[in-house]
Amino acid sequence: MKKFVVAAALAAALLATQASADDYPNRPIRVFTTSSAGGLSDIFMRVLNDALRERLGQPLIIENKPGGAGNIAARACQDATPDGYTICIINADTMIYNQFMFKSIPFDPEKLTPIVNLFHLIQVLVVNSELGAKTVDELVAVSKAKPGTLNYLTASIPCVVYMDSLKRDKGADWIRVPFRGGGEAVTAILGGTTPIGLIGLGNVTAQIKADKMNALALVNNIRTPLLPDVPTLADLGYKGAPSETWYGLFAPAGTPKPIIDKLNSEIVKVVSDPGFREKYIISRGLVPAIDTSEEFARDIKSGRAGAEQVVKESGLPPQ
Repeated sequence: MKKFVVAAALAAALLATQASADDYPNRPIRVFTTSSAGGLSDIFMRVLNDALRERLGQPLIIENKPGGAGNIAARACQDATPDGYTICIINADTMIYNQFMFKSIPFDPEKLTPIVNLFHLIQVLVVNSELGAKTVDELVAVSKAKPGTLNYLTASIPCVVYMDSLKRDKGADWIRVPFRGGGEAVTAILGGTTPIGLIGLGNVTAQIKADKMNALALVNNIRTPLLPDVPTLADLGYKGAPSETWYGLFAPAGTPKPIIDKLNSEIVKVVSDPGFREKYIISRGLVPAIDTSEEFARDIKSGRAGAEQVVKESGLPPQ
């Protein structure tokens, strides 16, 4: 009798979960972003909302939670009710590197369930065109000719490792400086105060086209039709870890699997549309990264396995 009661309870729970997924969503879905209004993830989710609303019948309500290297938004998402009505868009740095970059973080990456990987951000090594460097070797030569005068900026820890490897292996001379956002970074590169940047392509496409910046290398080994002649780090013989640059959607742990699958399926359909991909992803210096939730989870696990060593090689102490 006891076994029958347990079996009946399990069957009822499964039916309830399926019923909730069939009815889902029946109210707006809240989305936390790690960026402020106008940031990359904020803009993308608003565009996605316009297309997804027709498929789901409910809107996405965007809530910006910037700061804390993404930890604030991740914590809020982790602590939300796991019913499918709160999800979040988070990037690779927060999910893969933060646990090694900070002495402690306010969330557990294992307590966020991957829904779908959305896109990769193309990152590019650029220099102020007035430096005259058009290749990495030429940039190294310029740095040797101007010792102690060149600064660079990047938000990517693997990029710090790359720049340090050039400094060590080729005798380059530069120093990393902090910055607060893409707009500030572009201003610093154009103004010459920090003439070297490893930065998202979307921030500097116009400046490259206007010949105000020279693009020297694609630093995450992902090609783009926007810069067909620019080599990747792998092309240049660099064998270190490329930058992890994806942005993906997550839900609190315990969110029913049928709901995760439904969100994945509908988002994949939107992002797989050629018109959407070209207008909102490829033309903005991004690369589609659509996959299943299981594939995304495996990629995160693989990336995290090497992240600790990358952080150690960067020489940056935990904050």
